[in-house]
Amino acid sequence: MDIKTIKIFDTTLRDGEQTPGVCLEASEKLEIAQALAKLNVDVIEAGFPIASPGDFAAVSMVAANIKGPTIAALARASKKDIDAARQALEKAERARIHTFIATSDIHLEHKLKMSRVQVLAQAQEAVRYAKQFIQDVEFSAEDASRSDWDFLCQVYTAVIAAGATTINVPDTVGYTTPAEFGALIKYLRENIPNIDKAVISVHCHDDLGMAVANSLAAVSSGATQVECTINGLGERAGNAAMEELVMALNTRKEYYRAATNIDTRQIYRSSRLVSTLTGIVIPPNKAVVGDNAFAHESGIHQHGVLNNSLTYEIIQPELIGVSRNNIVLGKHSGRHAFEERLKHLGYELDSQAINNLFVQFKDLADRKKMVFDRDLEALVSVKKAEIPEVYRLTYHNVVSGNKTVATASVQLTSHGKVVENASCGDGPVDAIFKAIEKAVGFEVGLKDYLLKAVTAGEDALGEATVWVEREERIFSGRGLSTDVIEASAKAYLNAINKMLAACGCPSEGQGEEVI
Repeated sequence: MDIKTIKIFDTTLRDGEQTPGVCLEASEKLEIAQALAKLNVDVIEAGFPIASPGDFAAVSMVAANIKGPTIAALARASKKDIDAARQALEKAERARIHTFIATSDIHLEHKLKMSRVQVLAQAQEAVRYAKQFIQDVEFSAEDASRSDWDFLCQVYTAVIAAGATTINVPDTVGYTTPAEFGALIKYLRENIPNIDKAVISVHCHDDLGMAVANSLAAVSSGATQVECTINGLGERAGNAAMEELVMALNTRKEYYRAATNIDTRQIYRSSRLVSTLTGIVIPPNKAVVGDNAFAHESGIHQHGVLNNSLTYEIIQPELIGVSRNNIVLGKHSGRHAFEERLKHLGYELDSQAINNLFVQFKDLADRKKMVFDRDLEALVSVKKAEIPEVYRLTYHNVVSGNKTVATASVQLTSHGKVVENASCGDGPVDAIFKAIEKAVGFEVGLKDYLLKAVTAGEDALGEATVWVEREERIFSGRGLSTDVIEASAKAYLNAINKMLAACGCPSEGQGEEVI
């Protein structure tokens, strides 16, 4: 049986970052890009360089540091955009310019104010211009699924003639259905005379919950590249989820007669990293990577799995990097056991990083009876997200009750000095946030707040995520502690420190200096 290879084009760093509320720093994008390289994705779309100086810098950083996958940059069908993309990709080992223009009549009339003839000419000119600098050029017909099929054939024929090596067929607004989209891909294959000179790619959105199904239908009809994101992140309802696409092809290889180059053992770890850095929680019933994906509540199911896991598990958890052997560590566990467990979980860290994490592990073990794999993963993810600490929490005290006004006092260290302040609030978290705001001495625009338990049990590690806004930019912070108030305060300060690193300090702290 012939098995065709499907290229995975990951756009987590570009389309995924367009998820409402997500704002990744350049260093965080590099962390995700490194995880994508370990996953062995074929293409990493690192960003949209013309969008902002920060996006340009992030694409440049990924291009300079990531080896293996092709690094792509998005550009509208204009010379200015293409110039920014090629400049950002200068240091890439393998580079691709991804240029696009809309082709549906609704976009032409209401957005572009252009005729079909004008769009056809601009698409061809953009590809021809990009081809002067980089041989690997991808062209996307935005809103292809709502475009006239014959006009699409004209556009794709023209851009392939101009040098496009990949043509992308996006379902930009998640409008199509599997049967319809599969038929479109088949029609394009049969009616583009030079289609043998280009790869057919698809990019599906999930507005009607069919992004993965539409992508798989396209694969069945001849597409050989799929564009997707980790955890299905993206505009509105998101994109096709990479982990679902890959495992569908892996599990049903005989049906689709297709496979990918993805190292599936990296899926779970990559999913958790993206969730941590973006602050977007993975739903427990999420396919493949959700907490309940391998949970069996029914007694009948449990009995079957114990006898033979294949009775109710079509995916072995080890295949995506989830260990069944959740060894429990405690305060008496030594450094060697700690280091071996990290290696078993797939983390490759240097000695200094392990030493720092071991100190944090011992501190956590003193607070908890048992430290689970998820706790260790949480500690590592905080290590990965470290930034210079302008402010650090050294002390906090909170008094709250249903008939008591919540009050909080905090003590922070900053540049060798200690400041403290206190405040009241509508509950303990609000009180400590206000006390921190008074201590740092400037207004902080709180956008959102999330609190969840990392593991089960009364001594579970609490994970808090906070989003703050300044100058129309969103910064997320994360904190861990068995004390949820402390976790919340750490997350708030983490977000403030990120904000200060990016924007500078708006004013001097007004907290009472005690040292």
